[in-house]
Amino acid sequence: MLKHLDLHKILFLDIETVPLYSTFQEVPLVEKKYFEEKTAYQRKNEITAEDFYGSAGIWAEFGKIVCISVGYFAPQDNRREFRLKSFFGDEKFLLIEFKKLLETYFNTPKHRLCGHNAKEFDFPFIARRMLVHQIPLPPTLQLFDKKPWEIPHLDTLHLWRFGDFKHYTSLKLMAHVLGIPTPKDDIDGSQVANVYYEEKNIERIVTYCEKDVVTVAQILLKLRNEALLNKKEILFSP
Repeated sequence: MLKHLDLHKILFLDIETVPLYSTFQEVPLVEKKYFEEKTAYQRKNEITAEDFYGSAGIWAEFGKIVCISVGYFAPQDNRREFRLKSFFGDEKFLLIEFKKLLETYFNTPKHRLCGHNAKEFDFPFIARRMLVHQIPLPPTLQLFDKKPWEIPHLDTLHLWRFGDFKHYTSLKLMAHVLGIPTPKDDIDGSQVANVYYEEKNIERIVTYCEKDVVTVAQILLKLRNEALLNKKEILFSP
């Protein structure tokens, strides 16, 4: 399965997002109203928009990206080497730097982006936030008028579904089922906002994000019936 894919032409990625503001009190009045309307269908009657604001980071209209981590198989003779790099800090700056990477090294029709649930979250979130900052989209994120087979995106969740589109499997569950070490050995997505705003520990978020990228790559290797990466083959960003 998937043996036709050239691993050296795949950029594995994951993003971490947080609410635009550290507290609901800081949100401008008009945005509070929009957030209340946007989340009405998800909130139970007793849960207020303020109580629900911790989840604002899942929407590009109310959240921002604080880290994009990427990984790729570097061409080597007779051995594997998986390198990681992260963009973090100011959102506009990290998006511009990420775009430069795509346009410089992953810019041909044979190159692909790969993530877990990335077609429904990471890829559109990145594109929307780029447009918010008036950053022209790189070719790999320009999907308008493209046929499904022309879109250069891989999604390990979709590969695991085998056409069963009502089926959802989290990254940590899929890793467990396939015998891959869990990436959630420190924090999980629900804790990122607190680590960002309260702890102000972006390094912890970067480490968490890079572990997810490694896990996505490991999953793809498993789906190809290939050996997992060992620790010596993984080079985390300095």
